[in-house]
Amino acid sequence: MAEPLLEARDLVKHYGSVEALRGASFTAYAGEVVSLIGDNGAGKSTLVKCLSGAEQPDSGTIAFDGRPITLPTPTTARHLGIETVYQDLAVAPDLDPAANLFLGRELLKPGLLGRLGVLDKKAMRRRATESFAELGVSLQSVDVPIGALSGGQRQSVAVARSVVWAGKLVFMDEPTAALGVVQRERVLEVVKRVRDQGLAVVLISHNMPEVLAVSDRVEVLRLGRRVARFTAADTTVEELVGAMTGALG
Repeated sequence: MAEPLLEARDLVKHYGSVEALRGASFTAYAGEVVSLIGDNGAGKSTLVKCLSGAEQPDSGTIAFDGRPITLPTPTTARHLGIETVYQDLAVAPDLDPAANLFLGRELLKPGLLGRLGVLDKKAMRRRATESFAELGVSLQSVDVPIGALSGGQRQSVAVARSVVWAGKLVFMDEPTAALGVVQRERVLEVVKRVRDQGLAVVLISHNMPEVLAVSDRVEVLRLGRRVARFTAADTTVEELVGAMTGALG
């Protein structure tokens, strides 16, 4: 296989006396969906935070595009082309979906008005509408505050934002947890399309059939360490659960 896009080795992370990561390793390749699974307390969220700049490991190494890196902030990760959508959505409820899509990346009007800081809301709304349509995100309106939308629609906007801005890799932490059946299928189709465009997608999920349906590979964490790796097409839900719980091997 080609050189990994992202490779973490032997990451350790303490929170006081709690050792959340105990030498965790993880690998992601461009053009694949790799699922990161594990029981509650396995260290999945901590690992993702360390790999997206939200937390810093106490020790261990991270390489991206073949180079050693440090990720002191999420902004550093975003500059590298790494985006994350967390289970607890980071959306601004008083802003409309288009404004949320461009949050922190607002478009300015051309010329003098732009230099004065005037936002190009029309351009942002047009591009947001196009992006939502491409990703199959169905909204009753792009003009209402996102807080007025359903939980599933808010989740869809958060997923769309990460996908639209991800240059190389996107972490998705339980992206379908709040979605209905139709929206869940749409998001999984989006995940596959993003993969087919050459990006790496890291999916964190408790839904094992969903993991097998969308993933190319699966990596398993248990008690803060990677304990197994599988090719999705060659494994079963029972094997995944066994690796997660320690019942196998």
